[in-house]
Amino acid sequence: LPIFREDLKLKRPRMMAVLDPIKLVIDNYPEGEVEYLEADNNLENPELGKRQIPFCKELYIERDDFMIEPPKKYFRLFPGNEVRLMNAYFVTCTGYEADDDGTIRVVHCTYDPETKGGNAPDGRKVKGTIHWVSAPQAKKAEVRLYENLIDEEKGVYNKEDGSLNLNPDSLQILKECYVEDSFNEAGPCDSFQFVRNGYFCIDSKDSTPENLVFNRIVSLKSSFKLPKK
Repeated sequence: LPIFREDLKLKRPRMMAVLDPIKLVIDNYPEGEVEYLEADNNLENPELGKRQIPFCKELYIERDDFMIEPPKKYFRLFPGNEVRLMNAYFVTCTGYEADDDGTIRVVHCTYDPETKGGNAPDGRKVKGTIHWVSAPQAKKAEVRLYENLIDEEKGVYNKEDGSLNLNPDSLQILKECYVEDSFNEAGPCDSFQFVRNGYFCIDSKDSTPENLVFNRIVSLKSSFKLPKK
């Protein structure tokens, strides 16, 4: 797997996709305004060029990128904390909306218009950077997460009857994902890195321009793991 990662690292565009979305609303961003921000397709390979990505008042972010009461060394969004939206602005979390069962539906924040591009003129730093997609322009997608077919922790074979120790989570299908609209020109078997999520290719059989389907090729190593519940 490390060989696959190294081979794809410089060859594939790094796009933004949100696999477990919650809405992020920037309360002080102008209503109805859309601006286009420049992003490198691959920071380590300038030959892959740049693209324009839409940004507006309502975005989608990963559910794991917000916590009400975060553990230590969690540098993403929580009430009162400021983070960088990748290729965009600094935002500070001001509140959230939750269902009766505690499920977070919407996170609220304010943005600093002086930090366009991801840096503050006054030199202040933030420790967290999170990815996002613009909600009105986002394309809905199905994402298939493949893991090892065999449960390696248990070993290949069951000691009692000799059967294979199959991994019940070898395939997870996510149907409520959102990707940036830069995939309009993509075709079957084209592959990409989804920022912080791994390398994916467009399914050659099931995907259409109207209903995108992505298959994970290989995951990425994460520097931070959420504590197990």
